[in-house]
Amino acid sequence: MQGKGRIRWATEADVPTVMELIRELAEYERALDEVNIGEDILLRDGFGPDPAYGLLVLEPANRDVVVGIALFYQKYSTWNGRCLYLEDLVVTESERGKGYGLQLFAAVAAETTKRGCAYMQWQVLDWNEPAIGFYRSLGSAVESDWLNGRLEGEALDALAATSA
Repeated sequence: MQGKGRIRWATEADVPTVMELIRELAEYERALDEVNIGEDILLRDGFGPDPAYGLLVLEPANRDVVVGIALFYQKYSTWNGRCLYLEDLVVTESERGKGYGLQLFAAVAAETTKRGCAYMQWQVLDWNEPAIGFYRSLGSAVESDWLNGRLEGEALDALAATSA
């Protein structure tokens, strides 16, 4: 691994760069048109008295620029208790291969153990072989025995309306 970067908790001032990294990831995942949030939502949901997510940022040594992020939140498993869900780990393309992804991943693992969580969990696209290889090299299980469910838009609104 090359020189370590500095990992710190994100501040509100980091949000524009975080949004750029989110868009970069979405473009890589061929889903840029699915990004439906902006800086205002990231600010509202991530900062203040009850943040919905945790956000770590990474700056290379001796540089005051964010080149990577790890966005995560706590969830609860009925079988295992508290868990940490890593929503996204992104290192900008020009900075990949320098060990920053591993450093961010390890920082989320440390946060997972600090919180007393049973495990950390994430998703990876089945075609993203570099990421799958990275996770497996760390002893992670990458499984495909669960299918993702999602309800949104008109279908969500229609079902919610039946609850009244």
